[in-house]
Amino acid sequence: MKISELLDSIEARDLVLPEFQREYVWTKDQAKQLVDSLRRDFPVGGLLFWKTDKPPELKNVDTLPDKLGTVSVILDGQQRLTTLYLLLRGKVPPYYRDSDISTDPRDLHFNIDTGELQYYSQLRMRDNPLWVRVVDAFTGKQINVFEIARKASPGDAEAFQLAQRYTDNLTALRNVEKAAIPTQTVPAHASLENAITIFDLVNSQGTKLTDAELALTHVTGKWSQARRVMKAKQQDLNKAHFGFDLTFMTRALTAVVCQRALFETIHSRPKSELEVGWAKLSGIVDYLVTLLPGRAHIHSTRDLSTTNVLVPLVLYLSLNDSRFPDDAAIKRAVHWLYAAQVWARYTAQTDQRLEEDVSIVVREQNPWQALCDQIIDQRGRLDVKAADLEGRGIQHPLYNMAFILAKAGGATDWTNGASLAVTPGKAYTLTNAYVFPQNLLYKNGYDSDNHMHRTMVNEIANRVVLRSVLPYEDKRPDEYLPLVEKAYPGALSRQFIPMDPQLWRLERFEDFLAARREMIARKINEFMHALVSEPVIVHKRPLAELVSLGESATLEFKSTFHWDVVQGKQNPALRHEVLKTIAAFLNSGGGTLVIGVEDDGKVFGLEHDLKSVKGKNADGFQQLLSSAISDQLGAGYAPYIKIRFEPLDGHSVCVIDVERCSEPAYLKGSLGQEFWARMASTSRRLDAEETVRYVQANW
Repeated sequence: MKISELLDSIEARDLVLPEFQREYVWTKDQAKQLVDSLRRDFPVGGLLFWKTDKPPELKNVDTLPDKLGTVSVILDGQQRLTTLYLLLRGKVPPYYRDSDISTDPRDLHFNIDTGELQYYSQLRMRDNPLWVRVVDAFTGKQINVFEIARKASPGDAEAFQLAQRYTDNLTALRNVEKAAIPTQTVPAHASLENAITIFDLVNSQGTKLTDAELALTHVTGKWSQARRVMKAKQQDLNKAHFGFDLTFMTRALTAVVCQRALFETIHSRPKSELEVGWAKLSGIVDYLVTLLPGRAHIHSTRDLSTTNVLVPLVLYLSLNDSRFPDDAAIKRAVHWLYAAQVWARYTAQTDQRLEEDVSIVVREQNPWQALCDQIIDQRGRLDVKAADLEGRGIQHPLYNMAFILAKAGGATDWTNGASLAVTPGKAYTLTNAYVFPQNLLYKNGYDSDNHMHRTMVNEIANRVVLRSVLPYEDKRPDEYLPLVEKAYPGALSRQFIPMDPQLWRLERFEDFLAARREMIARKINEFMHALVSEPVIVHKRPLAELVSLGESATLEFKSTFHWDVVQGKQNPALRHEVLKTIAAFLNSGGGTLVIGVEDDGKVFGLEHDLKSVKGKNADGFQQLLSSAISDQLGAGYAPYIKIRFEPLDGHSVCVIDVERCSEPAYLKGSLGQEFWARMASTSRRLDAEETVRYVQANW
């Protein structure tokens, strides 16, 4: 179809955009490259539509105009079509509102002399008639090339030649509207599910959808209002200084609906579950943004290094009536939240670590110590040392933690004494100030081109958070710090400034850094220890409730140990399936294996297994299981494995709780030593190269 016909179809609402499509996300450079390619008659790919007389929910369309036949739903190419509509028609296409266009390419300009395309630059383009706005070239604005040429040339002959070149270049640009783009059409008999599947496939070839965007596409395909509802919630939360993006909203919804962290797990969930999950999530988020400022001194998402640290809290609340049961639970949760932030729990391997932590929340009623143990396994400790602050700048999570701690201690601004905590209804404006001014240090022995010097100057220990710009940027600390302390007593110590005036002298800068690192580290540790000063009793979630939540990264079901249901007899080869799961739990984050429950959660029971062991009872079963573990894994792993029996729906089942091991565990297989690890909700055998990498990364 010609581009002009495509744009006419958009105008007439014959070509429409489904609600499950993401917003306009192209950059200005991508828009410029598209126009340039079309101007040069280069290929720009094809478009994919779905003809249907029963379209899904559409963007910015409540009712279609009365018409017979079908409409064409855009499945692939909306970024290109939106760009062309903006530039060739000069307005936002009807399937969007002005507010939906965050990157607007309509200031693209065209040089009628050189054919160059560039975005408006006042320095290059002001009072230069050779630069024509691309939109003007297509929307009927008069461009008098002869007058422009006459001003640029001394003679009529030269002016005529210039005008001809200008006209040729303008014609080449305007011919973009006549260019044809290949189109393909999914037939009308295809279902919505078919259309979304095709949409998934084709979008992997363009500006690739993220896992979160793909998940939201599936959600919106089932529940058409999802994206609008989430955006409305975003606007409300922004007023409270919490800016949750659609990625977080989708991840949190996945956790609530699926009790999982992987985006793909929400793809198949029906509309009813999504709506119920959102209603619960909306209330939980409202509760958190009210609770976090008062109990965690987190007044904005800017106080968090990543919003992923809130996902386990969201899931915990969804499993506990959307509220913390008591004050102790709040303190434990906040303690873990701080630890996860300080030690960058989700900076790398985000999906895997979130899946592990979400599984722990599902498995245990009081998951906070187990979650902290995951961080200890990853980082070796929770306590902060002074050395951890050395060389760290304000982008490091420890800076956010130091600021949170300062607010908890009642820190105030050094210029007006105002609290650093957010004031309801007012903007949350903060500035990162230097204690030892940057310019003074660079004038007194420190070289801005020297990496080590630059690192020290910008270190956390030389920075404080204030509400306004410090008026003492040209003064030495030994000159202005006494003035601050006199005006606002205690303001320095609340931001962990060493109170020895000798350390405020310019020549003692490095001693000041060392002393302040020690103070910040000590204060963080004292603050966090106080949150968990009372021991907590860890309770596993009741087995029936646990099973109802389904398999996960730390929970797996096996119907039998060695009873072959198909053959109706004992089959020792089946024991390997149980043992590989135990090995995988040992090598990963630990977990629980329930024998006597089928994959779908239906209780099968141990009766057949028990009849086939010595004594025909639980003791005989446990002896056989323990022997198999000892023979195939090794007796040294026994301390990490606890075996118990519980009744469930009138049957007896075996529950095996496995802790993460302090060293790699290898399982004896038919072909030799095998190394197993958990990948999402399955156990996977790693090859030799993968095993080496995994062991190096985890032990």
